[in-house]
Amino acid sequence: MEKEEQRNFLLAMAAMIAFVFLYQIFVMEPAQKRYQAQQAIEAAQQQTASIDTAAEVAPGPKPIPEALAAAPRVKLDAAAIDGSIRLAGARLDDLQLKQHFVTVEKTEEIRLLRPEESEFGYFSTYYWADGNTLVAGRNSPWTQVGQGTLSSTTPVTLRLEAPGVTIDRVISVDENYLFTFSDTVTNTSDATKSLRPIGSIERQGDYKSFLNATEPGVAAEADNGLAHMGLMGVMDGTLRLKKYKPLFASKKIDGESADGNFATTTGGWWGLSDKYWMSALVPAQDTVFNASVNRASLARGGPLEVRTEGNAVEIAPGASITAENRIFAGAKKFEILRDYEQNQGIPRLVDAIDWGWAYFLTKPFFYVLHWLHGHVGAFGWAILAFTVLVKLPLVPLYNASFKSMAKLKKLQEPMKDINERFAADPQRKQQEMMKLYKETGANPIGGCLPILVTIPIFYALYKTLYVTLDMRHEPFWYMKDLSAPDPTAFGNLFGLLSFWDAADIKAIPIIGIIIGIGILPILYGATMAVLQSLSPPPPDKMQARIIMALPLVFMFVFGGFAAGLVLYWVWSNVLTFIQQYWIMRANGAETEVGKFVAKYLGQRKAPAK
Repeated sequence: MEKEEQRNFLLAMAAMIAFVFLYQIFVMEPAQKRYQAQQAIEAAQQQTASIDTAAEVAPGPKPIPEALAAAPRVKLDAAAIDGSIRLAGARLDDLQLKQHFVTVEKTEEIRLLRPEESEFGYFSTYYWADGNTLVAGRNSPWTQVGQGTLSSTTPVTLRLEAPGVTIDRVISVDENYLFTFSDTVTNTSDATKSLRPIGSIERQGDYKSFLNATEPGVAAEADNGLAHMGLMGVMDGTLRLKKYKPLFASKKIDGESADGNFATTTGGWWGLSDKYWMSALVPAQDTVFNASVNRASLARGGPLEVRTEGNAVEIAPGASITAENRIFAGAKKFEILRDYEQNQGIPRLVDAIDWGWAYFLTKPFFYVLHWLHGHVGAFGWAILAFTVLVKLPLVPLYNASFKSMAKLKKLQEPMKDINERFAADPQRKQQEMMKLYKETGANPIGGCLPILVTIPIFYALYKTLYVTLDMRHEPFWYMKDLSAPDPTAFGNLFGLLSFWDAADIKAIPIIGIIIGIGILPILYGATMAVLQSLSPPPPDKMQARIIMALPLVFMFVFGGFAAGLVLYWVWSNVLTFIQQYWIMRANGAETEVGKFVAKYLGQRKAPAK
């Protein structure tokens, strides 16, 4: 039997180690390496171009500076964003976020929108149509009236003179990410015109490539289900979602009509969402409009386009109408989205943050974290304070659980005796165990009750920290970015060997998983092991060995998690240990930690003579 137990233990350990290695290799490492590979490819392409400048190359996407210089533009320099607007088509196609950067070094701003002529073009505007004819279309020749730069305090005016129609468009932008297109449409013909506004967002290329073009490495997360990336909008108060992959495959969207439309009578918005960034059409909220995905374009292998179409407006000869439509293009920052929802009347805009199916937990969790962040100053401190707040209501449950564990701890010797006496009679052994539990009031499953609460809390917090922008590039202690894994590595003695960078250690295949482990994951494994020492071990030797190995296994699994989440778990373990140790001592149960402390502090009682 002993040999069989050893074999089972070795098999279980092998399975757990294989899980850790496979998780790191196939889940974590691709996300870390994708950006490096992309940079290497770009560098090689630039080197090839510089060597063979005389070679004739086929027309293709232009570099962004060249694409921007190819067409007249209106400069944009607002409080939170900068870039330009292309006059041809009045397109918002050059947009960078001043307060958000590609890396923690903050040398390159996030570029959200890109010109069509560049790789992975991404742009938005509003057109006007007369029946099936575009009056103001994709490349209509708008001109700027007067001079000036579009800023948060200074709007710009564009004019389009088309056959029978003149449109004066005033474009303004607030201090954040909301553009307003105020169009005055004048009928200059001698016949009544029936015109309708059409909002459009186009995005070119395959979805993983354009996701990486905006934020390198994020495409590896596009299909994992943790953060919604793809179509997102609210029509008639209902949130509509479809991820990029099924969207490109023209899969049907819940609520879509037979003709491919979503109708609204109560306002809404319609756009494309990445993990942290979004562009969305926000038509006039007091008018009826339809929303759709351009299926015909996708069927032709063309760009992904989402649209909104307002009802046609009759304009008599010589008459004018004014229509106001908006575009959101920027970061999904909670307080900004909430302000637009409450003060601009854009319904459910805070749901642009993917709260998930556990929204009844993730939303309150974020609200508390957000409030704490505003009071304690650093998001890391907010996580530590939040951990305390989460555990306070669970104190009675944990107390009951730990008291049950204390009783079981004191029963170790009687249980060992029963195991030895009835080793050959499992049924009698089980009966004696139940009798012992009944006599002492111990509950063998009482210690498992907190897990039923801890697991959903862990998931909800993981989801909250993963999808919200607040933790991205937030420093705390030695960490530059709480949304990234712990940046230290055991292999260079956590930075003492300065000649060996931690990122290089973590990138080493296979062995990098072991020697690239950081401080926080090691602390997690240590605190988990200390917690286990307070609980009675299972009577089965093989089970006991597996449980003893779990801290080591989870230490490596947590090595790839966001540092902010591991910080929460380490601190939670510390608080749980303090609470459990106190209760165990109060109930007279001797613990391994207590023995260790007594031994090395010279406090162990002398044996009775």
